[in-house]
Order: sequence, then C-alpha cells, then structure tokens
Amino acid sequence: MAQPKFTQEIVDAAIEGFEAQKRRIDAQIAELRALGSNSDGNMPSSAPPRKKAGRRGRMSAAGRAAIAEAQRKRWAAKRTASSSTVAPRKKHRLSAAGRKAIAEAQKKRWAMKKATAKAA
Repeated sequence: MAQPKFTQEIVDAAIEGFEAQKRRIDAQIAELRALGSNSDGNMPSSAPPRKKAGRRGRMSAAGRAAIAEAQRKRWAAKRTASSSTVAPRKKHRLSAAGRKAIAEAQKKRWAMKKATAKAA
C-alpha cells in the first residue's frame, strides 16, 4: 500500500491545528488550577467534604461471649426440638419378585430396541 504524499501546506496546516489545540488545553488547565487553589492549597469550600475512613467500632470480648452463648442456646434448643419430634422414616425395600419383574421388563425393552435397530 502506497503511503500518501503530504505537501508542505498540509503539514503546516496540521502543525497549526495541533498548536491551536495545545493553546486551548493549556488555557483550560490554567483555569482549573485557578479554581482549585486556595491560600492553603486545598480545594475550595464548595466541594463536598470527604468522609474520613476511620476504624469501625470494635466489639468487646464480653459482647462476643454473650453472642456466642446465645447462639449455643439456640442451637441446643433446635437440636432437642428436632430430635424428639421427628421419627426416622422407614426405608423402602424392593422385594426379590419386584426386582425380577423389573429385570424381565427391561430385557424385553432392549430386545425390542435391538430388533427395530436391525430392521432399520
């Protein structure tokens, strides 16, 4: 791909445009610096104050112990309530006859499937 040929006029116009942009940006920077500076070098008072990130409140050892004890009591109450009211359910067992019937039905299904696969 051939590179475009720039004439001296195009280069001069580009330089002039970039210098104009630079002057405009420098002027905007100067305005911002004038707005942002006070006698003490801080932002003006119209800016919202920033919250200080301080330490969060700490819990005392006694408070932690009280919470832990209360939690232990809740768990103990839950354990005693659940163990006395719910009886274990009896497991369902499959009889030998039931197991044999299922196996026979499955063998029948597989035989049909194989027969239809061969026919196709």
